[in-house]
Amino acid sequence: MRYEFKLPDIGEGIAEAEIVAWHVKVGDEVGEDQQLADMMTDKATVEMESPVAGKVVELAGEVGDQIPIGSVLAVIETAGADRAAEPVEDSKDERPLADGAVEATPEMAKELPVTKVEIPEPAPVRAERRAEREVEVRQAQPEEQRPSTSLRTNDVGHKTLASPAVRARARDLGIDLGDVKTASDRIRHSDLDAFLLYNGGTVSARGTAAPRNDETIKVVGLRRKIAENMQEAKRRIPHFTLVEEYDVSALEETRAMMNADRGSNPKLTLLPFLITAMARALAEWPMLNATYDDDANVITRHGAVDMGIATQTPSGLMVPVIQGAQSLSVWQLASEIVRLAEAARAGKAAREELSGSSITISSLGPMGGITSTPVINRPEVAILAVNKVEEKVIVRDGEIELAKRMNLSLSCDHRVVDGWDAANFMQALKAYIENPLRLLSA
Repeated sequence: MRYEFKLPDIGEGIAEAEIVAWHVKVGDEVGEDQQLADMMTDKATVEMESPVAGKVVELAGEVGDQIPIGSVLAVIETAGADRAAEPVEDSKDERPLADGAVEATPEMAKELPVTKVEIPEPAPVRAERRAEREVEVRQAQPEEQRPSTSLRTNDVGHKTLASPAVRARARDLGIDLGDVKTASDRIRHSDLDAFLLYNGGTVSARGTAAPRNDETIKVVGLRRKIAENMQEAKRRIPHFTLVEEYDVSALEETRAMMNADRGSNPKLTLLPFLITAMARALAEWPMLNATYDDDANVITRHGAVDMGIATQTPSGLMVPVIQGAQSLSVWQLASEIVRLAEAARAGKAAREELSGSSITISSLGPMGGITSTPVINRPEVAILAVNKVEEKVIVRDGEIELAKRMNLSLSCDHRVVDGWDAANFMQALKAYIENPLRLLSA
């Protein structure tokens, strides 16, 4: 009996879903409730499980294909079906032979001659391997039997010298000093550099990176969604980016003090403090805490700060959302950041936790660069990128001191946010970030 498993309705208003992974192949035996495939739509991945046990005889499409809701995803031959009784080794292909063709037999295969064909290596590869072998032979010889590299006879017959360091470097590079031209009576490092330059820098394979084969990677699943969203954001939104430097010395001291007495709370990073500062500054400059429906030409300024947290996962970049971030303490924010990041990386974040953000923050932590130009998470109108903290020598009140400094990069939708608004928002952030007592006060 053949059972057709049709793709069920996996989300309100969803017309089709993308195959992002098959967990079975044609011919596999599957059990009831065994996972067949992962289907994805709108950044949510759903596991498809078999409702019956049996043998997979058909699968619909390949990874990356879009499958309409209600269409057949897999055909499974269930127990009790009529199957061939003969063992696999006794079965024959019953297709007719072409005219004049003779069916091959094991006896015929034994009589066929076997010819060994050697494919010659390309000339550059042969030359490189020959050079490597020559170097290896020289290095395997006792020191007194090796060809001398300390002296060479130049074109007019007198001796040319080379220092031990130059000789050692020449050996490492596989260079025969007798091939090196020099304008003086001594071969120097600059002569080796010139020799490498004129020989394309490829005298020896030592120190070169191992070659890699080309890869073809199909853009599917979350990576395809990310590509589409980024393309639409850059195509439809006129971005501008403002970068401001902040002194986080006092904030880092406060963070260290709170972590030293955190109890069962998660360890604090800078992110919860920055989200708190953003929430307070957005109350003063609400035009950045907004979304823009450019099809309907409607801007919505949100009362609550639903903070998107750009999170790297094995599948790609996801943006889980902290709902009502303005009402949470730094400890509560830290707990939510950890919980949402773990859920996103495990693919267990709920649909409502991956949508509905009003503004986004993105941070690479200590890997962050000096500055960045983040891409807005459409339909939001602003995104803040956190760059790395660096110790710098600064002048404060005429005195030189060491301080911890950090750049924040703010990208805005210029259709909604003016430069004046963005600059004022960044200054409001500075007032909170550089004064932790004000930031953490009720």
